[in-house]
Amino acid sequence: MQISILAIGRMKSGPDLSLFERYMDRANKSGKSLHLSGPDLREFTESRAATSDLRKMDEAGPLLSAASSDTYLIALDENGRDVSSVQFAEIIRNLRDDGTRHLAIAIGGPDGHGKDLLQKANKTIRFGAMTWPHQLVRILLAEQIYRATTILSGHPYHRA
Repeated sequence: MQISILAIGRMKSGPDLSLFERYMDRANKSGKSLHLSGPDLREFTESRAATSDLRKMDEAGPLLSAASSDTYLIALDENGRDVSSVQFAEIIRNLRDDGTRHLAIAIGGPDGHGKDLLQKANKTIRFGAMTWPHQLVRILLAEQIYRATTILSGHPYHRA
């Protein structure tokens, strides 16, 4: 199963990008034996529309276009469901075992996701009740994908 991160905005060079890339690399290497490929990152330009609703609508278009009809789409959203690392790993395992070919996880812009994307998402989750900068969310997501691969392979990285 191919895993993709779809994100509004671009990461700048620096320690945040280095840490993100480290977890992406680890996830890619550890996922191969689990029949998982990626994660890969697709970045999209932040909208400059005048209002929050218009920005969210503009940003939903490219995110949805990047997710083909056979893609299982998870939206990261402040109103999503809290899941543990083990539950996140189980979501990935169940999708893979059910024959899902592509999993995409969408990170919205500063205003979040619009209604169109949230309605088309198969699942909506969040990283707790706190608000996180979008650059950190990318790092958290990359780490959780890596952690999921270690949970699924029985590697001791995750300690419950």
